[in-house]
Amino acid sequence: MEMDIDSACKPKDEEEKAKGKPIAAILVGAPGSGKSTFCENVMRGSSRPWVRVCQDTINNGKSGTKPQCLKSAAASLKEGKSVFIDRCNLDKEQRVDFVSLGGPEVEVHAVVLDLPTKLSISRIVKRTGHEGNLQGGKAAAVVNRMLQNKELPKLSEGFSRITFCRNETDVDAAVKTYTAVGPLDTLPHGCFGQKDPNAKTQLGIMRFLKRPHETNTRDSVPSQLTEEKGPCGKTQETVSSSSGMPSQKIKVSEDTAPGSISQDESDIPTLAFPSISTADFQFDLEKASDVIVGKVEEFMDKLGNARLVLVDLTERSKILSLVRAKAAEKKIDSKRFFTFIGDICQLYTKGGLCCNVIANAANWRLKPGGGGVNAAIFNAGGPALEAATKEQARSLLPGNALVVPLPSTSPLYSKEGVTHVIHVLGPNMNPRRPNCLDNDYVKGCKVLEDAYSSLFKGFLSIANTQVKVPRSSGSILSGPSKLEDEISGTKTKTWAPCLQALYNIAMQPEKHNKQVLEASDDVVVLNDIYPKAKQHLLVLARIKGLDTLADARKEHLPLLMAMHEVGLRWVDKFVGEDASLVFRLGYHSVPSMRQLHLHVISQDFDSKHLKHKKHWNSFTTAFFRDSVDVMEEINNQGKATIQDEKRLMSMELRCHRCRSAHPNIPRLKSHISSCQAPFPADLQKKGRLVPEQTNSGRDP
Repeated sequence: MEMDIDSACKPKDEEEKAKGKPIAAILVGAPGSGKSTFCENVMRGSSRPWVRVCQDTINNGKSGTKPQCLKSAAASLKEGKSVFIDRCNLDKEQRVDFVSLGGPEVEVHAVVLDLPTKLSISRIVKRTGHEGNLQGGKAAAVVNRMLQNKELPKLSEGFSRITFCRNETDVDAAVKTYTAVGPLDTLPHGCFGQKDPNAKTQLGIMRFLKRPHETNTRDSVPSQLTEEKGPCGKTQETVSSSSGMPSQKIKVSEDTAPGSISQDESDIPTLAFPSISTADFQFDLEKASDVIVGKVEEFMDKLGNARLVLVDLTERSKILSLVRAKAAEKKIDSKRFFTFIGDICQLYTKGGLCCNVIANAANWRLKPGGGGVNAAIFNAGGPALEAATKEQARSLLPGNALVVPLPSTSPLYSKEGVTHVIHVLGPNMNPRRPNCLDNDYVKGCKVLEDAYSSLFKGFLSIANTQVKVPRSSGSILSGPSKLEDEISGTKTKTWAPCLQALYNIAMQPEKHNKQVLEASDDVVVLNDIYPKAKQHLLVLARIKGLDTLADARKEHLPLLMAMHEVGLRWVDKFVGEDASLVFRLGYHSVPSMRQLHLHVISQDFDSKHLKHKKHWNSFTTAFFRDSVDVMEEINNQGKATIQDEKRLMSMELRCHRCRSAHPNIPRLKSHISSCQAPFPADLQKKGRLVPEQTNSGRDP
């Protein structure tokens, strides 16, 4: 683990004589991961006053509630004591209220005990006399269900420090670190010990207990037999019993009171920026930190829900330390402005931080080179960034910024979800660099203020023109919505990295052999991982730039026809196996996933994944555009008609055959399982139903 105990516990210069802030350390881990033992070991040897808040004992030695834990923690923190929140805290919703205990006077940390599931299970099976009575063989199944919704914490939730422990050696190191933190000490901010932020959630105990001959028969992507992907790559498990039959997915919550759910960070406009002029241009750090905090404070009221993030590579960064202290003094909202330790070119893939805009400390020529941030960003952005920059300008004056929309061909766009790079040029105090100000800090501070003003104004011009396009839920994965930025009258569609699974499969099917059922030069075929019917396929287009139905034009007509023919061929196969099946082939007007895909879906809608009104309406209202109609419209009009998602998703639930209304999904599913009515007349025309249907009900 990346942990230097001596340096980690060294207090900041400005806090040498001040009492260290209380720490609210939120433990994250499954039962049996060692949370209580961690607390006991730290408290036994620490000189800092710690209080353990445990939900299993909060009610006079008996199990209590989350509100009781919050009340106890708040009281201890008010007294200047640090607290351990000893609960499982396995998802963001469970943590959000405890994170809110933080503020200018309280540091909020997370200690993640992400130990192998086998180890946790072996511990709880063997233990006796547990405070919460979670022990023995039955506890294994409880842990398995809890891990279905496991969501590792991120700094963007409001944590100032997260320590990941993947094994017992990591745990021992973390115990030593927190034991050594005295009453006057502080710990560096950032993530520590996270080797792979995109690693899959560990499998639950049922995967280990499954017998070799038992398989999961769920129709889904073949490589995901016991896992399902949630938003932004979050892994969930579909639990199988020891008999091999799928059991009901149950969310095991630590409390019954609903907590407030923070807005998905992919939906929040976020600017990540380095400190301008303090590296190669050698600007004084104290003065630079004053300018940064002053400008952030000035723009706070204009940000709305947008965020500013100051980024540096090292946890020992002096500029980050100075800015944090000064921002805290001014009581700047730490959820809308915070510091982050990491590579500004890999904030999402390496740090889990979604930033749609990054700033570059550029040179006046707006060219790669020179080392540092400028070289790194141009290298990460690839030729596409350099070309896009040249289209905007060839040079930049000190104190100015240049907004550059990032082409979708840039790796920063496709891998990191960055839609814009803002080049900024600050003042130079380095005599070896052009336009040196010779230590004239009166002029230098004015130029630096102008630089940050230009940067933040450029970011606001992007954030204020972002239009959130509501998402439908019928696609292979759920996740945050697509955003449209209207810059200079043009629309640039941007997709968070977690929404690009289909695109990645379409572009490189050879890397996804287990998912792909069929691949050619034009299309890729795979099962929908959340099928909404007995048979539900996706036919993906293999052409770049064809993200949604709205992108399809007349030149794409041959491809759409090929997709339709492939879909029909699979329908023939399925009908040959089950003659009772009837299919529709079509597109969602506004998909939630990047890359145009045709749904081939049987009309029985017999699926445990069909749970919500939006699921049903996305396939049974005009929101679902039949492939034959799409091809006809594009041939005649040059483009397809895109239907209003908000109106159609809110329509009442109606049977797709007899059109009768129903109050909820269970009632609807019960009805459609036995409805014998013929399909509506409009669906029986033009080959919208396959095989074509006569005007009679289905066989009883």
